Amino acid sequence: MAENEQENEREFFTLVDDEGTETEFELIGKAEIKGVTYYAMIPAEDSVRAEDASFPDDEFCEYVILREDIDEDGEEMLVTIDDDDEFDDVADYFDNLFSEEIDYDGENS
Repeated sequence: MAENEQENEREFFTLVDDEGTETEFELIGKAEIKGVTYYAMIPAEDSVRAEDASFPDDEFCEYVILREDIDEDGEEMLVTIDDDDEFDDVADYFDNLFSEEIDYDGENS
């Protein structure tokens, strides 16, 4: 599942896939839509690259979207979104959110 740690107010999660492989992700967005919580994350290695001064400002880091669910033991877990319509709706929400945060022309959106 996810292990959460704070580092300078940034949130990182260590996710474990079905094969047991651990990958660290940085949370870049969180939203509650229709009573369900969704997380937008980028791999931590992309997060570090983006902080590098040589990383182009206009290069886009792909992100993953996960849904918060409760397992049979009552534990919170993050899962992939299997429903295409649900995924499209949530992806549109985050795409709009992130495009508003980008200041293309020096003015606030």
